[in-house]
Amino acid sequence: MDWSVYLSGEIHTDWRDVIIEGAKHADLPVQFTGPVTDHSASDDCGVAILGPEENKFWHDRKGAQFNAIRTKNAIGRADVVVVRFGEKYKQWNAAFDAGYAAALGKPLIVMHDAEHQHALKEVDAAALAVCETPEQIVDILRYVIDGKLSGYTE
Repeated sequence: MDWSVYLSGEIHTDWRDVIIEGAKHADLPVQFTGPVTDHSASDDCGVAILGPEENKFWHDRKGAQFNAIRTKNAIGRADVVVVRFGEKYKQWNAAFDAGYAAALGKPLIVMHDAEHQHALKEVDAAALAVCETPEQIVDILRYVIDGKLSGYTE
């Protein structure tokens, strides 16, 4: 069985690539999905397709609604949802994705630095795993899919 893993969250670092390459290296049967990570395409898709808006609220709303079509479908089909909270920006959309996944009963893995533990305590409480690195995500996937630990010795 191929597992479907949705990768949500910040788009300014290569964390997705690290997870995808790590899963390939571990020969895990995983298909990855995620949001559109081209920031300007994601922001402007609504007005690019349906026409400009004078008011920024409606500009953003068109884009958000288009992106929600992709997000809702992909999270709904996912076996596992991974949500990464980055250092530089507040990812409100990532928090929404985590809440949506939790509401659907999807297994949730959250990744963020220790400095965000307090701010994300409710999100962390809904997660089945909380970690700090993409490599830990790969190790979690390896364990839950194959029952194997990476580099573990007693």
